[in-house]
Amino acid sequence: MRFSWPKSILALLLALAGAIGGLYLYGAFRWQRATRALRAKMSAARLPAGVSAYDPRDLADLPAPVQRYFRAVLKEGQPVVASARVELTGAFNLSQTGEQWRPFTSTQHVVTHRPGFVWDARISMAPGVHIYVYDAYVAGTGALAARLLGLFTVAEMPASPELDQGELMRFLAEAVWYPTALLPGQGVQWEAIDDTRAAATLRDGATSVRLVFQFNAQGLIDSVHAEDRYRDVNGTLVATPWQVRCWDFQTRDGMLVPLQGEVAWLLPQGSQPYWRGRIERVEYDYQ
Repeated sequence: MRFSWPKSILALLLALAGAIGGLYLYGAFRWQRATRALRAKMSAARLPAGVSAYDPRDLADLPAPVQRYFRAVLKEGQPVVASARVELTGAFNLSQTGEQWRPFTSTQHVVTHRPGFVWDARISMAPGVHIYVYDAYVAGTGALAARLLGLFTVAEMPASPELDQGELMRFLAEAVWYPTALLPGQGVQWEAIDDTRAAATLRDGATSVRLVFQFNAQGLIDSVHAEDRYRDVNGTLVATPWQVRCWDFQTRDGMLVPLQGEVAWLLPQGSQPYWRGRIERVEYDYQ
């Protein structure tokens, strides 16, 4: 016996499939348009880098662990990175108190001067169902939004000085991926703490951030720490200790950069990681 669907049901199923497909395409289109606009604004705010290449003689006044770091990760004459494109995979913890990890894929576009980045991610919630996220610092302003299928708002941070500060902190911490951005000639001011730690300060317009970098015996960066990065707790911004750990240093375009990392809030009850990722591909522009 052969079963066949009534034509009316087949037509309904086809129409439903078409509507769902159209929704997915429309969401992706709207999201791409929004992230393109952010990248265009970031590019329009770019400024000349000032210097074109790394010169070890510029390290003379830096703290000893910072000097060891640059000598470990850069070679004399290394061109200064002007922009980068970073492809990342990993997992994001959606829970503020527990473990609710979901895989993500993302692409991050960066300009180093004026500091800026746009992180464009897809967090998988179920097969074929994604939350689209952008996290950005563009022309001195932070931006963060998450939308289901690129259409339905899950989270969105209003503009604020606290958001601007948090996003500039992220830029400074992630400069380990394009280490020439940490050179003093690129606007970073270094302050000695001890033989394994140094503080870096970066100013952009009205926003200033300070992070403490921890260096290991090989001269490489183990972690980056902030005492007061703001996080959203049920709609309230709370200053919270924050930490980035990095490892698996490998050479990319002549620079030694970490390919893996973890980001966590340091809560009274202990470390609460919320991001774990790996660089799959990185491309640099020196113009």
